[in-house]
Amino acid sequence: MVPPTIGVLALQGDVREHVRALTDLGARATTVRRPEELAAVDGLVLPGGESTTMARLLRTFELLEPLRARVAGGMPAFGTCAGMILLADRVRDGVAGQESVGGLDVTVRRNAFGRQVDSFETDLDLAGLADPVHAVFIRAPWVEEAGPGVEVLAVAAGHPVAVRQGALLATSFHPEVGGDGRVHRMFVEIAG
Repeated sequence: MVPPTIGVLALQGDVREHVRALTDLGARATTVRRPEELAAVDGLVLPGGESTTMARLLRTFELLEPLRARVAGGMPAFGTCAGMILLADRVRDGVAGQESVGGLDVTVRRNAFGRQVDSFETDLDLAGLADPVHAVFIRAPWVEEAGPGVEVLAVAAGHPVAVRQGALLATSFHPEVGGDGRVHRMFVEIAG
């Protein structure tokens, strides 16, 4: 079986770390900066970074509308931290006019856990995995409301921090920095 080609949105954020995690799992990982590169992938990782900057860059690189169309058409996507915000249908504490890709029926709150100085690490139980995942939270969002089709996979501080809706997977934390490839494997299986 041919492994899926997974793109990593390469406009800002933890691009190399995601490419390495996907490659380590045997996926064909590539970076995505242009609409034609987006059209060539089976799934896409939207990495952590700064969500308002990433949304602006999506518009600048003429990727926002093609990405919205691919997600609406069922392309698997995995958003981590800022990527979760980009996939959310609704964003609280965003800047005026903040855009998202949408597709994930959740309301997220930007920087819900606090500022950079409030970043933390913890072990989380994540549905579908036998052992806890080491989770790194950096100025992370959380899910305040989830629609009926959204499966909550993990909770921290009383709020969902990992969710799945069909082919969309999102985490508030950064699984690419912990060396544990199980969350990425989950996405590769979704995309495969």
